[in-house]
Amino acid sequence: MAKEFVHNELLSSVRELLVAGSLEEGHKVPEAELCERFGVSRTPLREVLKVLAAEGHVELLPNRGARVRSLGIDEVQGLFDVTGALEALAGQQCCERIDENQVSRITSLHEQMAESYRRCDLGTYYGLNRAIHESIVEATRNPVLQEIYGQVNSRIRRVRFATPMTPQIWQRAMAEHEGMLNAIARRDGVSLSAILKTHLSHKSEAILATMTRPKP
Repeated sequence: MAKEFVHNELLSSVRELLVAGSLEEGHKVPEAELCERFGVSRTPLREVLKVLAAEGHVELLPNRGARVRSLGIDEVQGLFDVTGALEALAGQQCCERIDENQVSRITSLHEQMAESYRRCDLGTYYGLNRAIHESIVEATRNPVLQEIYGQVNSRIRRVRFATPMTPQIWQRAMAEHEGMLNAIARRDGVSLSAILKTHLSHKSEAILATMTRPKP
């Protein structure tokens, strides 16, 4: 049991480093550094890297460790397409199944996010934004949807919350989140589903435009 706990904790910690962009794309995973940081030997770390390779975060190199996978344009587009479909379903089921405690939690997260927007605190805004989307999926009470969404969203998070945020894009995103909150309050699954798809479409357009822009 202790071994399983260590494995899961290590897996979660290394995965978070990858999706947060702390380990640079295309570079080798610094195994010695991670072993020292988390107080483990190379054996459990390499077991974790095998799982992360299956999830699409790293590439295993024969006899040379692992490398952080780069996300190509086609893959990013595909991830956004799938995430959009999952969030659309989540919007419908959320409004059918959400309880008052979950509504209160999402409302509180939204209010905190709005305050971070007013302060131009982008880091806090991103964290609260992510929590709102995850709370909507959690409110579906659909364990299969939650599992698949978690797997896909962890792969896309490296770019989903790490692109330039212009004042216009930020203002539009806040307006869309206001629409989400209103749809949840009315238990309007059709509207919430449509807003979530539009919201993600705007995000994907901005990210793909950044990825395809010629580098100076």
